[in-house]
Amino acid sequence: MSGWRNSVVAFATALCCLPLGPLVVPLASAQTVGERQAPGSGAPSPSEERAPADAATELRTGADLTRRGLLREAIPHLLAAQRLNAESFAAAFDLGICYLGTGSYKEAITVLAPLHTSASRTPAVDNLLAQAYLGDGQAHAALSAFAEAAAASPKDEELYAYMADACTDHQNYAMGLDVASRGLQQLPDSARLHYEHAVFLARLGRFEEGKPEFDQAAQLAPDSYIGYLAEVQKDLYEDDLARATEVLHRAIQAGHRDYQILSLLGTVLLHEGAAPGQPEFTEAQAALEESARLRPDYSATQIALGKIYLMQGRFHDAVRHLEIGRKLEPDNPAVYSNLASAYQQLGEREKARQMREQTGRLLAEKKSATNQPQP
Repeated sequence: MSGWRNSVVAFATALCCLPLGPLVVPLASAQTVGERQAPGSGAPSPSEERAPADAATELRTGADLTRRGLLREAIPHLLAAQRLNAESFAAAFDLGICYLGTGSYKEAITVLAPLHTSASRTPAVDNLLAQAYLGDGQAHAALSAFAEAAAASPKDEELYAYMADACTDHQNYAMGLDVASRGLQQLPDSARLHYEHAVFLARLGRFEEGKPEFDQAAQLAPDSYIGYLAEVQKDLYEDDLARATEVLHRAIQAGHRDYQILSLLGTVLLHEGAAPGQPEFTEAQAALEESARLRPDYSATQIALGKIYLMQGRFHDAVRHLEIGRKLEPDNPAVYSNLASAYQQLGEREKARQMREQTGRLLAEKKSATNQPQP
């Protein structure tokens, strides 16, 4: 879902005040699909870098671009600042944020690992490093770095919540459950952590254990954003779509009209059977289109919106949104099956065939993974 990407900088700046002032970077809203780098793509080439002015100017420019969410553009300035011997912690920390936010996990590890062993080390550094290790597939190193961050700041709810978001983003639900459990040992009244704990239990096929956790989250934070999410998620796992829709309407009326609530509303209405020409379908489309405007890189919205347009016969629009969804969730079989239908309707038979083949491969991989014996 990429909610984690918005958490990376929010967490880091809450804990670590840099000499240039706090960074408030809305990663998710500023980093559009077109701005994303493929994982491991590294820094921009030298031709992309501007001629350096001086260390302080480059560092200030890089920090400002990071603050504005222009992460790719910030990288060459921060690299130039490092070469010109700028204040090393500030440049490296910002580079770690930029690399992590653009999916360049190995590069993030390269700049964050030295900070992890330096005198300037903070829980924020350890947490960012843990997320970089997780993105790079080094689960053991990720958990070790996170454990050090938690030991240094055991009562910080956001530290656990943001690492849980990273686990969700990378589909490591077992580690996410561990992170949420550790957090609840320190913060037993945290609605956010009870919610995260419940979600991970449900995703691991242990929904019955998660139900009381959803209830606890809703009771601890009634009428709050997290409280409504807990109610909705429980309803969805129980396949009570009508009640989920009712809760989402209440959440919106209470002022929680954000991209995720709107996306959930549109998706749930579709699952309830809303069809073109029905008021529910019109509501679903409006909710999803507003969600996409608020957060263009939210994969669930793009995929659901593609399905909406496919149902309306707007095949070019369907392809446009589904291709965005494919970039954001390249391992989601539903994206490819819907793309196959859209391309077939457009007469692009070869692309349709490729999408069907990829659907089959992904479904086979998921089946194989499900049948693997658990350690």
